[in-house]
Amino acid sequence: MEVWNYINGHWMTIGNWTLDHLWLILVSNSLAVFIGVTLGIFIAGKGREEIADTVLYLAGIMMTIPSLALFGLLMPFLSALNLPSIGFLPAVIALILYGQLPILRNTYTAIREVDPAMIEAGRGMGMTSRQILFKIKLPLAVPVIMAGLRNAVVINIGIATIAVFIGARGLGVPIFRGLRTSRMDMIITGAVFVSILALLADGLLALAEKKFTPEGLKK
Repeated sequence: MEVWNYINGHWMTIGNWTLDHLWLILVSNSLAVFIGVTLGIFIAGKGREEIADTVLYLAGIMMTIPSLALFGLLMPFLSALNLPSIGFLPAVIALILYGQLPILRNTYTAIREVDPAMIEAGRGMGMTSRQILFKIKLPLAVPVIMAGLRNAVVINIGIATIAVFIGARGLGVPIFRGLRTSRMDMIITGAVFVSILALLADGLLALAEKKFTPEGLKK
C-alpha cells in the first residue's frame, strides 16, 4: 500500500527518472551496437581467428569487472582527458563496454556460421564481397545478432541503476535514496519500474527481431 501511495503521488518524478533511464540506455546501446556489430564483422573475416579470440576474451573480461569498480576506474581516466568524470558520459562509456560481449559474440558467431554454399552461390552470381556481406551474411545473421542485442539491453537496464553513484540520472535515484533513508517504498518503486522497463524493451526488440528476420528463417 505504501508503494502504491508513493507511486500515485510522484508520477511526474518517476516519469522523469524513467525518461532519463531510457535516454541513457538508448545512447549507450546505439553506440554499443554500432561498435559491436562492426567489430564482430571484422573479426569474423578469414584469417582473423587469433584477433577474434583476443577481442572476445577481452570483452569477456570486461563483463567480470564489477560495475562500481569500472565507474571508479573511468572517473580518473576521463578527468585526465579533461572530460566530465561524473554523470552521463562515464555511465554511457561503461554501458557500451558491458554491452559488447553479447553483441560481439553473437555477431561473430552468426557471420561465421552462414552456410558456405550460400556464399558460393552469391559469388557465382557475380556478387562482390560487400554485396555478399549485406545481401547474404547480415540478413541471415539478424536473428542471432538481435538476440545478442536483447541480452545487452536487458543487462544494461539493470546496470544503469548503479550509475546513480557517479551522478547519472535514472531509476537508480529512488533506489539509492531509499537505501540511504531506509524507505522501502522508494526502493521497491525503483526496482519495479526497472523490471517493467526491461520487460518492455525485451518485448519491443523481440518484435523488431521478428520484423527484420528474413521470411525464410521465420518458424
